[in-house]
Amino acid sequence: MHSLQCVLQVQRSLMWGPMASVSWLSLRMCVAHSSLSSTTCPNPERQEVGARKDFSSRLATGPTLQHFLRSASAPQEKLSSEVEDPPPYLTMDELLGRQRKVYLETYGCQMNVNDTEIAWSILQKSGYLRTSNLQEADVILLVTCSIREKAEQTIWNRLHQLKALKTRRLRSRVPLRIGILGCMAERLKEEILNREKMVDVLAGPDAYRDLPRLLAVAESGQQAANVLLSLDETYADVIPVQTSPSATSAFVSIMRGCDNMCTYCIVPFTRGRERSRPVASILEEVRKLSDQGLKEVTLLGQNVNSFRDDSEVQFNNAVSTNLSRGFTTNYKTKQGGLRFAHLLDQVSRVDPEMRIRFTSPHPKDFPDEVLQLIHERDNICKQIHLPAQSGSSRVLEAMRRGYSREAYVELVHRIRESIPGVSLSSDFIAGFCGETEEDHIQTVSLLREVQYNMGFLFAYSMRQKTRAYHRLKDDVPEEVKLRRLEELITVFREEATKANQTSVGCTQLVLVEGLSKRSATDLCGRNDGNLKVIFPDAEMEDVNNPGLRVRAQPGDYVLVQITSASSQTLKGYVLCRTTLKDSSAYC
Repeated sequence: MHSLQCVLQVQRSLMWGPMASVSWLSLRMCVAHSSLSSTTCPNPERQEVGARKDFSSRLATGPTLQHFLRSASAPQEKLSSEVEDPPPYLTMDELLGRQRKVYLETYGCQMNVNDTEIAWSILQKSGYLRTSNLQEADVILLVTCSIREKAEQTIWNRLHQLKALKTRRLRSRVPLRIGILGCMAERLKEEILNREKMVDVLAGPDAYRDLPRLLAVAESGQQAANVLLSLDETYADVIPVQTSPSATSAFVSIMRGCDNMCTYCIVPFTRGRERSRPVASILEEVRKLSDQGLKEVTLLGQNVNSFRDDSEVQFNNAVSTNLSRGFTTNYKTKQGGLRFAHLLDQVSRVDPEMRIRFTSPHPKDFPDEVLQLIHERDNICKQIHLPAQSGSSRVLEAMRRGYSREAYVELVHRIRESIPGVSLSSDFIAGFCGETEEDHIQTVSLLREVQYNMGFLFAYSMRQKTRAYHRLKDDVPEEVKLRRLEELITVFREEATKANQTSVGCTQLVLVEGLSKRSATDLCGRNDGNLKVIFPDAEMEDVNNPGLRVRAQPGDYVLVQITSASSQTLKGYVLCRTTLKDSSAYC
């Protein structure tokens, strides 16, 4: 027996100012003998010959190189009601999931959680079923992260674990398909297919619409991949399917990609250029989440506050983007479009009882109008993530962050003046290329000076394709990186504990999430500053129904008197159930 194979690779360069990155489309469309035939025949040999002839004739009339070039060069926004014709080498029936069960695992950031919901929405419409039981899955999809080497190693280890399961399935003649989705698929591409022959499907962050086709091709027993980065894909018409029916909050992706090109960062190469969803589609999704009873949405983007909707011609004027004072960009200043302040204003008006958060922002994109809006709106959380990465101006310049330590500290002061009581969090990298002990000491001093409520700290992990990989030397020994990281973590915890202890004795509004993981008699939730709050599950008054005693349920707003604080958690006792609007009189 033999199989027919059609392999297409399209390589396209996308310019990033003075830099250039390469986007790949690596499609392996391979279909073998009778696996795609939907007919039956009592004679196995005649069935095999007929299937091969059928496939050969379909392949002859199938797509050419020009077909894919046209598709890649002239993408069009799809309407949710549109039904696409199947590719010439597949039938509509072969694109259907036919109730095959999909098991999804998510690794990495909040964007990957949202990507999982997008991928599942697409597969669900194609007739797939979702399972939480790994053993009964027909398809296992891992939504991956490439931000650090450790994140990728986790996936390699997981694939090794799944190898035994797939081998058992082969013996039982019940095929199991395994797919790698997201940033790792985009970054490593053929290495995954060549190193792990057990991987059947690769889909980059902009290729989730193609999952039904990729899985249909994989049903032939061959590998299929699509890792083309798009200039306009935002999945604006795909409504994510919430993976947790009891969830009180949801993520809403408002933009994808990043143009900042920080020296250390792989995101522009795995997620592509910045492009934003139309405001109208975002508002529609937020309204639906409000109608479902959700009480909190987090607006997501790799550079969320650089949002710029240029889909409506009347707003494409010559007005330049406003930046934080003292900050610069690595790209030409963008003009026109509806900006983040406009979107934040509109989203906050959808439901006054729905909390609004956003992540992950860049410090350069906090003009005064954004800060003023956060201050004015009760339902926009008074919590800002402000990634510093380093406390040394010299290192910040090497990272191409677009600001000095002094400009960053000035922004912190302006934020605290504009938004009293604001909670601040940050990201820091220990041991970046060329970082000296003096640079490290300056980062330690910034942690003490700002006194963040929350922090995310990591040792530097060099990534291929980044500017640092090509132009800098990863010259800080691993043991030094780890020692500096431990010092940063220690100082952060000390200062965060001090910052959080200022809440002791205060009354805080908490959105209840459910039972505490450590105690069946306690509930947990998050305050306005996104800190976890633990309190006893006890009866309380309902301020809207005097005399009524109730117990808090997930999705309820409750007032909690804070009695103790650590670097990560607040504890207290519950006072009453309330609403976001009514809570302002107490907090």
